[in-house]
Amino acid sequence: MKAGKGKVVSIEYTLRDDQGEVIDTSEGREPLDYIHGAGNIIQGLENSLEGREAGESFTVSIPPEEAYGSRDDSLLHYVERRFLDVEGEIEVGMQFQAQAEHGTVILTVANVEGDSITLDQNHPLAGSTLYFEVEVVGVREATAEELEHGHPHGPEGCGH
Repeated sequence: MKAGKGKVVSIEYTLRDDQGEVIDTSEGREPLDYIHGAGNIIQGLENSLEGREAGESFTVSIPPEEAYGSRDDSLLHYVERRFLDVEGEIEVGMQFQAQAEHGTVILTVANVEGDSITLDQNHPLAGSTLYFEVEVVGVREATAEELEHGHPHGPEGCGH
């Protein structure tokens, strides 16, 4: 069976950055299961999996436009320390959740200069080319319930 719209695809993967450093991997964990065509994974990876079958292995580089997009400087926010409800030191790399017009957003501390804090709303991988090593370990039909919920279910069912 080939990966395509409405199929549950299981993959083992390793994701690396431009320097070859591992960003994420399924090694030591369960394979990643997703419904093909449901927007569960980045578009570039999903495109590269189209038509693949269990047992296939490949490497692929995904440009920012098909991953997390380009960096957008309008998503940098400058705030004074007193406006952040945080105990202790604020350090570069810390992340906060905030409510925005369209739901919850994640803000990452990009810079700290005294009491001036720069928060970055860009995804941490925005602007990055991503390098995946992938092995397709399974492809099956999604159930009606999985398609309705928009995500695969494990052996115990939905879980929510």
